[in-house]
Amino acid sequence: MELRNIAIIAHVDHGKTTLVDAMLKQSGTFRENQLVAERVMDSNDLEKERGITILAKCTSVDWRGIRINIVDTPGHADFGGEVERILSMVDGVVVLVDAAEGPMPQTKFVTGKALGLGLRPIVVINKVDRGDARPHQVHDECFDLFAALDADDDQLDFPTMFAVGRDGWADDSLEGPRKDLSSLFDLIVRHVPPPKCDLDAPFAMLATTLEADPYLGRVLTGRIHSGTARLNMAVKSLSRDGDLLEQFRISKILAFRGIERVPVESAEAGDIVALAGMTKCTVADTICAPEAVEPLHAQPIDPPTLAMIFSVNDSPLAGQEGDKVTSRVIGARLYREAESNVAIRISETPGKDAFEVAGRGELQLGVLIETMRREGFELGVSRPRVLFQTDENGKRMEPIEEVFIDVDEEYSGVVVEKMSLRKAELTGMRPSGGGKTRVTFLAPSRGLIGYHGEFLTDTRGTGLMNRVFHGYAPYKGPIDGRRNGVLISNGTGEAVTYALWNLEDRGTMFIPGGVRIYEGMIIGEHTRGNDLEVNALKAKQLTNIRAAGKDEAVKLTPHRRLSLEQAIAYIEDDELVEVTPKSIRLRKRLLDPNERKKADRASKNSD
Repeated sequence: MELRNIAIIAHVDHGKTTLVDAMLKQSGTFRENQLVAERVMDSNDLEKERGITILAKCTSVDWRGIRINIVDTPGHADFGGEVERILSMVDGVVVLVDAAEGPMPQTKFVTGKALGLGLRPIVVINKVDRGDARPHQVHDECFDLFAALDADDDQLDFPTMFAVGRDGWADDSLEGPRKDLSSLFDLIVRHVPPPKCDLDAPFAMLATTLEADPYLGRVLTGRIHSGTARLNMAVKSLSRDGDLLEQFRISKILAFRGIERVPVESAEAGDIVALAGMTKCTVADTICAPEAVEPLHAQPIDPPTLAMIFSVNDSPLAGQEGDKVTSRVIGARLYREAESNVAIRISETPGKDAFEVAGRGELQLGVLIETMRREGFELGVSRPRVLFQTDENGKRMEPIEEVFIDVDEEYSGVVVEKMSLRKAELTGMRPSGGGKTRVTFLAPSRGLIGYHGEFLTDTRGTGLMNRVFHGYAPYKGPIDGRRNGVLISNGTGEAVTYALWNLEDRGTMFIPGGVRIYEGMIIGEHTRGNDLEVNALKAKQLTNIRAAGKDEAVKLTPHRRLSLEQAIAYIEDDELVEVTPKSIRLRKRLLDPNERKKADRASKNSD
């Protein structure tokens, strides 16, 4: 059967997953009356809640006797490790662009990777029914973007289609019949070359994604590079350096048919399949016939830019809400994550009860923590820190991100002011349609930690901020951190509403009355710059004197609830976020006030 392998790449929320849904429906993958979830490719709970794609997924459609394998890729730069590996499995890319927003930073990041691999793009300008759509200008912007990314003449001669993925149509021109996606399918078949492969050579396949199946064990997905894979065939796996990892028999071959994986007896070069039977082989390793000696080339992955410490939860409430609390269990889970996600790096700290997890960004690490807490883990998580490098002259270099901000014109001033405080350099400012201004910056990654929440407040929730890793640049000097101190509980027990009401003039509370607190836990933000220990357990004194207004019900100002990402961005270096399946608490790293004073004195003396 003839094959085509394509990836759909685009910026977050430009409609990739919705378009794939429409392609599956129109190719006859679903029955007419079959009940199918919306955004069927975003299958895990976090993807559905956040409305983003986190893991790359494969599917396939049959179009007039030709099988088209489609890979739906993540749109966030934090999950770029997924994108880079996936592109090595395909022979063409569909670049999906919003007709109003145009090519956004994520489009630039992924398209740059695709063009670098020599893939020829098809541009689909989606959402042309929007009131502020400007499809022809967006087409010109795509050309400019490809030219800026050093595309060759073949890549610059790209075909363009106009579409509304939600309504299930795509046409060569805006005046087309707007009936279905058949012209898009035909274009993919014409424009994307069939996979180049040698069926007579020994079997070889590069593993690109890994998952654990409760019945099959390790399952590795990838494209067969040469030869044929057969059930129960003896194979071996080679590391990137060519070292022999293990020898095993293929116990299962799963091919993608629609949204399901179907067991098959054999699969030929060019097809994307999942294999089972291995115990050690992992992502970027080569699975091959016993006579093969050279591993297949694996795409290099950009290095991590942020690191956080994941430690055992040692608070007085430890072990009461989760069942996975020991360093051994936490370490095993993190190393398992690092196997399937090559963009994450795990290292043990000298104390052996904590692990440093390095990754691409706050979102990637936040998703990992959220996944772990849903699995029943309890953790203490530190403030993220950026990973510096040293150049050949011994100069300290820090990661820089390109930041694209779309805001209403009235808020552009405050955004520029706040970004300049974070050592960002303004690189461009232009109108982006609909009364909005697009402002671009080059900013140090450490300056952006925790800024997103403040940005949404400053722009009344109307601003859009996108960021993508740009490179390393010389250290830009110190950046001011949080300006306010915190309110710290000086006792252990249940927070009393009356006590919190009395503390309201001292600052903003993070907790309501009636929750369990402990000594050293952060219960609010102080109005001043210093930390303050407070008593949130003090009940109202009962007297036998009745007076007007004496027994009025206490009304608390609603407390400020921090999400996981906000809590991680809020804390300072001497603080931790305690994460359990039911709670997110802020605390001081050292719970005992005397220990904190000693540590404070020691740090001042060392300075």
